[in-house]
Amino acid sequence: MGISKTRGFLYRLARLLGDVGAVQKGKEGKRIARRVAGKATGRAFRKLFK
Repeated sequence: MGISKTRGFLYRLARLLGDVGAVQKGKEGKRIARRVAGKATGRAFRKLFK
């Protein structure tokens, strides 16, 4: 397994663990909202600096 595949796996695992933690604390709505906002910001910056 290459380093980039390992890194990708670890990032996916961390995101999954964050989701589990948010559900346990009852904060999944806030987490979803932040993820959507982050994706939108990333897309906007990508278009801006392309």
